[in-house]
Amino acid sequence: MTIIECQDLTKEYLGGETPVKAVDHVSLRFERGEFAAITGPSGSGKSTLLHTLSSLENPTSGTVFYEDKPLSGYNDNQLSILRRRRFGFVFQAYNLVNELTGYENIMLPVMLDRKTPDEKYIEKLIAMLGIEDRLEHLPSALSGGQQQRIAIARALANKPSVLFADEPTGNLDGKSGREVLSLLKYAATEIGVTLILVTHDLHVAEQADRVITIEDGKVVSDSKAAAK
Repeated sequence: MTIIECQDLTKEYLGGETPVKAVDHVSLRFERGEFAAITGPSGSGKSTLLHTLSSLENPTSGTVFYEDKPLSGYNDNQLSILRRRRFGFVFQAYNLVNELTGYENIMLPVMLDRKTPDEKYIEKLIAMLGIEDRLEHLPSALSGGQQQRIAIARALANKPSVLFADEPTGNLDGKSGREVLSLLKYAATEIGVTLILVTHDLHVAEQADRVITIEDGKVVSDSKAAAK
């Protein structure tokens, strides 16, 4: 079942006299529970594609659908609620709140949504990510890998249906990066979330069920299409 789809998606930026097409007429479908990696060289448009798929940026033209509903039909407040409740985000920069402990950072989206936390689910997440002994630490007392684990737990705390990850291992050394990727993949599988991950690292992309390669804003290969 398709959960996220884009049709003829284009994103242009003004670059001098000629607009730059960061995303150039892209059409893709992502299935529920799928792990898809979007890869390509620096400046290829892969992060812009992720941002438009997740409604962090508006497309110049084309349409993104979430569960068959066009995001263009949502107002700003509705999009904010959709991102908070149905989408999770993990970035290269961990984006933790420095004044909050690890546990408080994890609970932030639940608190912002004024929901009663599912404590058993949160405990399962924390155990899955191996951060039980880091919950009372501030981000400044955590390693990069530990901060990213906290960020993953925060992204999953509201039980999203889609997890968007933009270069989640980009700031980590090789060992920490491999650990975080394994945990991200494991957590997504256990929870049943669709994982759409952007990376320039082919070793990371190879861990995905599906690899989509972007160059100059266009899809140049899609392992799912090639497998048909």
